Amino acid sequence: MPMYEFKCNKCGKTFEKLIRNSKSSKACPACGSNETEKMLSSFAFSGTGGHGGGCSCSSCSGGSCSSCGGGCH
Repeated sequence: MPMYEFKCNKCGKTFEKLIRNSKSSKACPACGSNETEKMLSSFAFSGTGGHGGGCSCSSCSGGSCSSCGGGCH
């Protein structure tokens, strides 16, 4: 289940939420508003070489490869 970061457009709070399916509630836990938007995760921009997890494998391009054992995220 992926974890997503959301921002509430009503109160401005940010929160993380596990999303099980597209029908999962994305309501703000602070104010209850459904006026939320999914944010780009800071994880997507962290790490080295664009792999997010600090992978040093030179053959990774999509974030997971057989030479690393799928350990690059």
